[in-house]
Amino acid sequence: MDWMLGMTVRAVIALVHALPLEWAARMGRCLGWFAWIVDRRHRRVALANLEAALGVELGPEGVRRVARANFLNLGENYVCAIRTAVMSDAELGDRLEWVGAAESVPGDGRSLVMAVGHFGNFELYARFGRFAPHARAATTYRALRQPSLNAAMQSLRVQSGMEFFERTRDARRLRDALAGGTVMLGLLADQHAGDKGLWLPFLGRGCSTTAAPAVYALRFDTVLRTAACFRTGLARWRIEMGPEIPTKEPDGTPREPAAIMTDANRALEAVVRRDPSNWFWVHRRWKPASTRQRNLPKGSASDPDAD
Repeated sequence: MDWMLGMTVRAVIALVHALPLEWAARMGRCLGWFAWIVDRRHRRVALANLEAALGVELGPEGVRRVARANFLNLGENYVCAIRTAVMSDAELGDRLEWVGAAESVPGDGRSLVMAVGHFGNFELYARFGRFAPHARAATTYRALRQPSLNAAMQSLRVQSGMEFFERTRDARRLRDALAGGTVMLGLLADQHAGDKGLWLPFLGRGCSTTAAPAVYALRFDTVLRTAACFRTGLARWRIEMGPEIPTKEPDGTPREPAAIMTDANRALEAVVRRDPSNWFWVHRRWKPASTRQRNLPKGSASDPDAD
């Protein structure tokens, strides 16, 4: 079954690679519309998330409109990510615009950690390495359970020239890379982080938040920023770099990871509010707090009831 799945996925990838980018985008939007109709489970998750986070601002009709648009955008982004993986920067041309990228590369030789989110065609973050050719561009990923499917996806990603580190197996290799030279590291920071995550607010509700961007930035004295990919039209995107997030207090002492990631969450939620249909609403971001998180001292950084 794994072999058959791998062959099927590779056939789909080959088909998408043969399409013009605009055709791939339109196919993706059709698939997104189909998913909106038949995928009841993820539709319910998206609607519930939007209602809880932005229901007051959007109203019932607005929630449903944004959720439907979100499915179409996700379909376009997924299919386009397959197509753009084999396109050069020259082939992308003005379809991908960067704002603040060159200015974000540290001028003092330090590494850069980017706390990014599932916005737009987020696989395009891998193109950031073009602005720092002297550095190693890197990111982390979670291996899929199906070996053939995982191999197919990785065969696409490595074409970007970025180094990939598997989250559960390659932590030591990633630390060695950061310790050994200049690295431009992108870390997805908008997913549920499990029992060990910091319990911090995001869009007005507490949720488990990864501390990884703050921890790496502190441990290896890197610059820390956020980044977001916006859909600006059919098969067109703009990646914007956020302002630097301070990792030290004015007196030079390290800030707490919870304070750093609170700032990162605020930057990412501002992107969500700016273009709600551009985020990954189908993910269960706000799961209940774990027993460990509920038993933390009142008012601590990971207190489930803390503001």
